[in-house]
Amino acid sequence: MNKNTVLGWAALLMVVVGFILIGLAAFKYNEIAGWGFGTVGIGFFAIAWVFNALKGRV
Repeated sequence: MNKNTVLGWAALLMVVVGFILIGLAAFKYNEIAGWGFGTVGIGFFAIAWVFNALKGRV
């Protein structure tokens, strides 16, 4: 596996974890804790976007 493949897998895993965290925020923790889970899920999407943008440049 080269660096681009590793970045691709990392981006995919971070998107999956982001969806899981947003799902937890929406369906399980619908009080104040849900805001934190949702915010962290959006942060995971942002970092996955950066990883995807780095593919081919590293």
